[in-house]
Amino acid sequence: MRLKREKGIVMNHKKVIRIMKKYNLVAKIRKRNPYRAVMKKTSEHRIFENKLDRKFCQVVPRKFFCADITYVPFNHRFAYLAVVKDIASGEIVAWHLLPHITMELVLKTAGQLKPGHKAIIHSDQGFHYSNPEYIQKIKALAMIQSMSRKGNCIDNAPVESFFGHLKDDVNYQDCNTFAELYQLIENYIKYYNNERTQWDKNKMTTVEYRDHLLALAA
Repeated sequence: MRLKREKGIVMNHKKVIRIMKKYNLVAKIRKRNPYRAVMKKTSEHRIFENKLDRKFCQVVPRKFFCADITYVPFNHRFAYLAVVKDIASGEIVAWHLLPHITMELVLKTAGQLKPGHKAIIHSDQGFHYSNPEYIQKIKALAMIQSMSRKGNCIDNAPVESFFGHLKDDVNYQDCNTFAELYQLIENYIKYYNNERTQWDKNKMTTVEYRDHLLALAA
């Protein structure tokens, strides 16, 4: 249209496409969004109902879990941390840290879980948690998926709370290598589970509170 209007040149749109292909020309305006294209191509990416529905006051360990991913900046780079938190006890029951945000991050984290019967695992609607590989992994664990409403981080508040504590307590910016950061995160999660007492957990650690809840249920 612009060739005809501005230069008086009439050219079929198919010829324009052939010339673009010949010289490897790609329009920058409204360039194809690869993420959106993947989502449109497959109906296997699924969004699940919010079955947890902010019922955070749970008393049965290994029954209700929250999962999420956060980024951790260090030495002018980023690492990505995926965790799963037991809502009843507050314990971090699974985690994995990688320098790249790939499906391995959530699949390896899920692989560490030992859920109870028909346990619910809650997450946001992110690409990784709606991915067919992750869905199959959760099905294989006989777990039920639940997802936050779009753009509503409060629906996943328990795990967001952990990320807040981690970023307040850990000097991750001082790490020079990924190995240093990994060790720092590992040490903090051990401390969080086994040494850090919590007021709303009867002043117990999360591991102590888990054992306390299991003893009550026995």
